[in-house]
Amino acid sequence: MITNHLTVPAGLLLPHALLESDAFAALAAFVAINTVMYVALAVAKILPKVYVSDWIRRSNERSEPRGIIPENATNAPSEG
Repeated sequence: MITNHLTVPAGLLLPHALLESDAFAALAAFVAINTVMYVALAVAKILPKVYVSDWIRRSNERSEPRGIIPENATNAPSEG
């Protein structure tokens, strides 16, 4: 059985001193906040729109429809 144990030194791509610097920490915080904002916007885009005005009854709104065409045909007066 052949086993290869590859040891990867810390800071393989960037030097360890750069990873622990304040500028890198600030950049990491900016990327984290930016990612959270984009996730929130993506979730908000997926959800259906909410119109608050549909939940609030206004004073100038009629309590029942008064159109020419009745909404419910069963309530229409019968002929005969």
